[in-house]
Order: sequence, then C-alpha cells, then structure tokens
Amino acid sequence: MSSKVYFTDMRAGHKKSLLDKVEMLFEQAGFANVIKEGDLVAIKLHFGERGNTGYIRPQFLRRIVNKIKALGGKPFLTDANTLYLGGRANAVDHLQTAVENGFAYAVVDAPLVIADGLTGKDYVSVEVNRKRCREVKIGSAAYHADALLAVTHFKGHEMTGFGGVLKNIGMGLGSRSGKQVMHSDVLPVVDQATCIGCSKCAQWCPVNAIGLRGKTSVVDEEKCIGCGECTVTCPTQALEISWKTDPDAIQEKIVEYAEGALKNKQGKCGFITFLTNISPQCDCYGWSDAPLVRDIGILASRDPVALDQACVDLVNRESVLPNSTLAGKEKASDLFRTLYPSVDWTRQLVYAEEIGLGTRDYELVKI
Repeated sequence: MSSKVYFTDMRAGHKKSLLDKVEMLFEQAGFANVIKEGDLVAIKLHFGERGNTGYIRPQFLRRIVNKIKALGGKPFLTDANTLYLGGRANAVDHLQTAVENGFAYAVVDAPLVIADGLTGKDYVSVEVNRKRCREVKIGSAAYHADALLAVTHFKGHEMTGFGGVLKNIGMGLGSRSGKQVMHSDVLPVVDQATCIGCSKCAQWCPVNAIGLRGKTSVVDEEKCIGCGECTVTCPTQALEISWKTDPDAIQEKIVEYAEGALKNKQGKCGFITFLTNISPQCDCYGWSDAPLVRDIGILASRDPVALDQACVDLVNRESVLPNSTLAGKEKASDLFRTLYPSVDWTRQLVYAEEIGLGTRDYELVKI
C-alpha cells in the first residue's frame, strides 16, 4: 500500500507566500492528528554550522511552531551535538551557533533544547536488536518528547549519497558516542604521546575495557564493544575519532537509529522536507557549495521512507545547474550516484522498508 506525500512547488504570490504553503502542508499531511493539547513536541532540525547558509530559514520554523501552539502543543527546537569538534560539539557552542544563524527565541517563538545535553552524555539507550546495533543511543530530550516533527533540508552526502529525513532523525538524534558507532567499525586506539592519564575515558567505559598502564590509558580489545564513549570523552583526543566504515554499514546503522528515535512515538510523528539549496555536501560543513539543481519545493508526509524516496525521485528528474559541481554531467540519470559513485544510496531506503519504518511506494499529492 502506498503512502501519501504532499508537495508544493516554489511559486508564491500576494495572497499565498511560501510560509503560508508550509502551513497548508502541515494541515494536508494530517499533522494536527499527531499533536494533542499539552504534548511536548520536539521539532528536529539542523541549526547549520558557522559559515553554512544551506539550512532552513528560521521563519519557516516560526510558522510550524505557531501551528503546534494553536493545537495546544508545547514545541521546542532540537538537535543533538556533533561528533566532530566544530561549532556544535557541546550545548553551549551549539546554542550559540544556532542563535547566530537566526534561531533565536524572538524569531522562532520556541525554546532551543540540545537533545543529548551539555556534552552529549544525556541519552536513552533504546533496544532495537537489529543487524548492526543491539541498542541505540538517542538524545533524551527528543526521546522523552510526546511527539516529533522532523524538518529536513535535503542535500547530497559523501557517506550516504544523500541526506534526507532518515539521516536527519537517525544520525541527527544519536548522541555523540552514538554518532561514533554509526561512523566507524574500528575499535579505538590510544595515542600514548597525547594521553595525559586523566582516566576520564575509563570512568565512562560501560564494560571496564580501559585501564592505566603507567601514566597512559590502554584499551582491552577483547572487552571493548566499540560504543564510542571514550572517544567523545577524551579531553586531548588521545582516543582519536575514527571515520572508517563502508557506505552500506553506515546507512543501515542510521536506519536503526532512526527506528530507535521513533520507537516510542507511533502515530506521533510528522516529516517536512525542503528541496531548496540542494547542495552536494552536508550542512555540517562551514560552507554551502552551489546547488545541484533548481529549488523544487517543499514536501510533507507521515511516512519518512516514502518522503525520502519522493525527494530523490524529484531531484533526479531535474536538470543539472551549469555552475554546480555536476556541471558537464547533464545526462546523468542518478545525480547522487554520479556525485558519489561508491555509494549505493538505495540501501538506506531498502533497509528502512525491510524493518518496517515505511514504504518506498508513494502517491505524490500536489497542493
């Protein structure tokens, strides 16, 4: 059975702005049925990095916040801290970056809450028992919310082909150590020249796999479960973050994390995706490259898999812009496979459908 995906193009006029169209999508997609009076509603988005301009404009979030408040919900904007040490690796820097990018209370009319707390340690372990993960670590603020609305900026991504709603909620709501699990299949190794012997890594190790040998830490590889807690705890980065994984593995882990993020919210989720400023890389970079194709529109659905599939299909039907990184490859039928030839982006959608997160079969309803 197909899922409905609602779509509006970029046309606007005197009596119907794009902001108005977002409200129309909210209504048509049935998000009013997701939110009840008194619900704490997590609005998951990407606040953007310093220097990046591809993220969704905060004025759109204000309209979504208004719709939630009109239903009696209590919305807050949220994202989890990043694994890399940029402008969003802890809650203080993360909130500062968000405000600098326009997501101040005065603009969005809602508080900002970093999902996994001050340093990424505030998470809930959710049992999924899947192919890659037995349990996943989801930012507690998002997990404990009564309802979830994911607002996603669709773009390319070098590890997953594209970044859509599954990546937004899976990778996005994973704690810092959860992000390490998704990004790597390699156990941590201590750089003895950098280690200061503070033992903070040992304090956070859940299986007591780290001890001191002299004045430096040592990892017992037979005990280590690769949870990533030590790598995101070390103050000197002596336990270096590893990014070594293969595209299928990271996509499957992201899907399992998405399942964990949605597990306690059946019937309480909605998804909105912006096909605007479709850049070749993730919004985590400190820049936004020229868009691959023209701005296409905005979509909404209760089915995250159908929504991502519809977004890919719409982008792949477009003509490549002449000043983009795909210039000269106008005949490409699969823009994301052309961007990243070693990545089969379909794996995340196939796997998400296999484990019951949604269907790739959709009906596109234009409003």
